[in-house]
Amino acid sequence: MSDTDVWIVIALMFVATLVTRSSFFMLGDAVKLPAWMRHALRYAPAAALAATIAPDILMTSGSSGNLTLTLFNPKLVAAIGAAAFFIVKRHMLGTIVVGMVLFTVLRLVMT
Repeated sequence: MSDTDVWIVIALMFVATLVTRSSFFMLGDAVKLPAWMRHALRYAPAAALAATIAPDILMTSGSSGNLTLTLFNPKLVAAIGAAAFFIVKRHMLGTIVVGMVLFTVLRLVMT
């Protein structure tokens, strides 16, 4: 692939990104989404967060990437503890602190 081809691909990717991300701002209220789609889009941030965090919690590091659903997985145990704390207290900062403290203690104890 020549340098010109690389720059053409970069320019086309820039245009595609610009058009797709700015279309909502440029079109404004001209496009009305159906109620069911607006309702479904409310769950997109939570789904993206879960898709980002779940592999790190549930899978081992390294090239193997095996599923680790045991009590010897400090990330999983800390996540369960943090989720339990959030269900009881409904306090986000406390949930982060409890999860990090649990993970640190478990990591130090298990290794």
